[in-house]
Amino acid sequence: MASIKQRPDGVWRARYRDAAGKEHSRHFKRKVDGQRWLDEVTASVITGRYVDPKAGKIAFSVWYEHWMTRQVWAAGTHESASMILRSIPFAEKHLNQIMFSDVQLWIKEMSSGAKPLSPKTVRNRYNFARMAFQAAIKDKLIAEDPTDDVKLPRVRRVEASMAIPTPEQVGEFLGEAPLFFRAYVAVCAFAGLRLGEASGLQLSDIDFLRKTITVSRQVQGQTKAKTEVVSPKNGSERVVYVAEPLINILAYHVKEVGVWGDEQWLFGTGGHLWHRMMAGYHWRALREKVGADEFTLHDLRHFYASGLIATGCDVVTVQRALGHALPSITLNTYSHLWPTAEDKTRAAANEMMTTALESSADSLRTIALG
Repeated sequence: MASIKQRPDGVWRARYRDAAGKEHSRHFKRKVDGQRWLDEVTASVITGRYVDPKAGKIAFSVWYEHWMTRQVWAAGTHESASMILRSIPFAEKHLNQIMFSDVQLWIKEMSSGAKPLSPKTVRNRYNFARMAFQAAIKDKLIAEDPTDDVKLPRVRRVEASMAIPTPEQVGEFLGEAPLFFRAYVAVCAFAGLRLGEASGLQLSDIDFLRKTITVSRQVQGQTKAKTEVVSPKNGSERVVYVAEPLINILAYHVKEVGVWGDEQWLFGTGGHLWHRMMAGYHWRALREKVGADEFTLHDLRHFYASGLIATGCDVVTVQRALGHALPSITLNTYSHLWPTAEDKTRAAANEMMTTALESSADSLRTIALG
């Protein structure tokens, strides 16, 4: 129900009742302005976009924390989301006061401030904020999302940003790695395990006879105090079929370095299950010794994937070996490594010509085959 009436002082009072029976009103100097406001409210009710004007009077920080508590996330994701809130300059503004320009300025400050963040990090922070605004819309706290159409920094194409060491460089890493660290580097390079998965390996996960590694847990946490053992990412539980040389390296590690704890963990430093130590201090020392500072320990996983693709493995095979939840994730990450239609055509033609020329005259064969 809506109405508009003129008061004795000449001001027009427009009012309406929402679905809950609560009355809302505003005052206008002109009747046409009041009627326009009522028309907009009526349209929002009909289209399902109606929002109580007072509903969004909650600070973004309060809403964000409330929204986080409802998410079914791993502990590491909760921690990352909490850290992102500290970087949001409009955190104390009410939801219904935050504008597109506030969000765009935030993106600009992160991208070109005194300490600019990488485009990937900027997008990650933006995505968390956007999810919170989208949830506020679904809960009818705000009508529009201020993150819509925000311009984000360009992320380098995967093929341009991915660093993949050569087999010779991986050989150098293994040759120069300290004995306690060598097997860890090997499972990253020749089984494609994520760092947390490698850190979570126990002796019972290695089947030395069947030459398999079972991935059933991972180590997670930003600091030693927050480190915990959790299940792998969704869809990442798997059995990896590995080469005999890797099994030999693991057997040597067990013999010479040993395992520790009742669970018989394969890797640890000073009694701590902390994968950040592996990816940080120990890896930096190793790559500096080898002279390959451009590579991260995670790049060994890319090395493994590239090797599978180079030997003709299809998308599903690579997906299962890497523990990706969907084949699309594998394709989005490594599609540039698969041979193109042009490559396949050229290879097929080369094979046909080689076979045909083997029976041709010596002079023609010498010219064609060099």
